Amino acid sequence: MDELKLLREMRSDAPEPDLARLRGIRKRAPRGRRRFMILPVVAALATAVAVVVVVLSPERTQPRVTPPTRLLNASTTLERAATVAGRRAVPPEPREDQWQYRKYSTVQPDGDEETFQEWIRYDGTQIARTDGKVEDVAPDPGDDDLSPQKYRAKLLALPTDPDKLLAKVTGDRHWIDYPKGEGSAPGAERPDQRAFRVLGVYLEQQAVMPPRLEAAIYRALARIPGIRVEEGVQDGAGRTGLGLTLESSRDRWLVLDPSTYRLLGDRSTAGFAAGFATAELASGIVDRPGEVIP
Repeated sequence: MDELKLLREMRSDAPEPDLARLRGIRKRAPRGRRRFMILPVVAALATAVAVVVVVLSPERTQPRVTPPTRLLNASTTLERAATVAGRRAVPPEPREDQWQYRKYSTVQPDGDEETFQEWIRYDGTQIARTDGKVEDVAPDPGDDDLSPQKYRAKLLALPTDPDKLLAKVTGDRHWIDYPKGEGSAPGAERPDQRAFRVLGVYLEQQAVMPPRLEAAIYRALARIPGIRVEEGVQDGAGRTGLGLTLESSRDRWLVLDPSTYRLLGDRSTAGFAAGFATAELASGIVDRPGEVIP
């Protein structure tokens, strides 16, 4: 399993791996996305068949000071987010020969910061590096990753009624059972935790996100018991936004832009005082590998 797939899979409120294990995960990287992500090793569906990650700026920094937060009305805020999301322009269907681009950064509990870029062909058959070299991707029957094309189809098939969507992500056997052997005991994840985790995974797919589904995701989040919205939560790049979290745990936040309600990144403090954080810096569809989005 590749490093960035493992990183993406660390999202839920399951028992946390220790820092030594997290460092070990970062070192074993036969292939190169989602991330160092947040703590427990409970898998989230990945974005692509395979991804090449380019580390742009590794550096060691002191942990950022967490600013004070203010509790907002969750129902009102998430309904506003849904309204804004539902008004976004519907993205056109990309061509199979186009590429999904993503740039993001991570902050580890010890203060290490890294910025990554990745390109994957829309149909999932190729990956590319910044040197211009394009590599074919061999099918992997045991890999649960999806190409951007297949992920878009998956998102389009999801219900846009928020109650049906919440029931879907809460009771879907895929999300209950997957992955096996990744450090989470069977039954350790409560339904509200699972819904929060899965809806957060879907919000990451900004390049292929249907606006009606994004609106439904925010309305479904508002229906999760104990959902909180906190003003003043920072993502991995130090940007301040609206932090969505669960009252029952309050150790992992999805951070939204307070104006556009786009996902900025996420943050987790479970198990470590300094915590983990990520930041989504750019994403979208481009015509060729190496092309970036400002």
